[in-house]
Amino acid sequence: MIGRTVTGGFIAVLVIVVALPFYWMLNTSFKGSAQIQSLEPYFYPSPATLQNYVELIRATNFLWWLRNSTAVALGSALVTILVSCLAGYSLARIRYPGRRVLATMVLVVYLVPPTLLFIPLYTILRGLGLANTLWALLVAYPTFTVPFCTWLLMGFFRTIPADLEDAAMVDGASRVQAFRRVILPLAAPGVLAAGLFAFTLAWNEFLYALVFVHDSELKTIPVGLNDLMFGDIFLWGQLMAASVLTTVPVIVLYTYLQRYMVEGLTAGAVKG
Repeated sequence: MIGRTVTGGFIAVLVIVVALPFYWMLNTSFKGSAQIQSLEPYFYPSPATLQNYVELIRATNFLWWLRNSTAVALGSALVTILVSCLAGYSLARIRYPGRRVLATMVLVVYLVPPTLLFIPLYTILRGLGLANTLWALLVAYPTFTVPFCTWLLMGFFRTIPADLEDAAMVDGASRVQAFRRVILPLAAPGVLAAGLFAFTLAWNEFLYALVFVHDSELKTIPVGLNDLMFGDIFLWGQLMAASVLTTVPVIVLYTYLQRYMVEGLTAGAVKG
């Protein structure tokens, strides 16, 4: 009984610590400027107003930033899934010289900090004529999403019995057909996890988007929010409104796909 009480209290404290910043962000986004600047804390907006959201959409390029972030994050996730699935399957299933060394190099590449790579990457992108375009981000982001997702999917592919693939190939399927019809459905939870990881990293990435893109209409949301800060003046209402609109799609995506990840794990166990 005491152990359950202590565990419940710890979980309650943890939930409060995690949820409080989100509540304060949502709370501030509905406050007027007088309430935001007041020294007396307002734990709920009184009265609530949508003015911050209206000013954010009308007075800034937020909708352009949202479109850019969505396009770049989805594109990076799709590229990452395609490359990581093929690379992870190759390293986990196909035997060839140097396979173990290549698998280790994939992990080592992921461990290299992106801050060390943005200068040579910018030089390469400028030479290709991609600087100050969204294509620059679509090319740059897989450099740090693909290595980790490849390593992640290698583990998923190794947990799938090779007998299933061999049985499909004995029945006349090629390796590509066995991969597409047998391995990928069973590895669906891993593929979803890799896609969510790549999408989240691209959605929140700041440094590459700041260095590679300069036009205001091409900025992503993390960089565009800098336009709401002028010296020591912060438009807190609009910043919190933008944070809410930026966080909600990710929360909805995780909530929606989590159900399919659980279903995929159950289906994979039954099929296996």
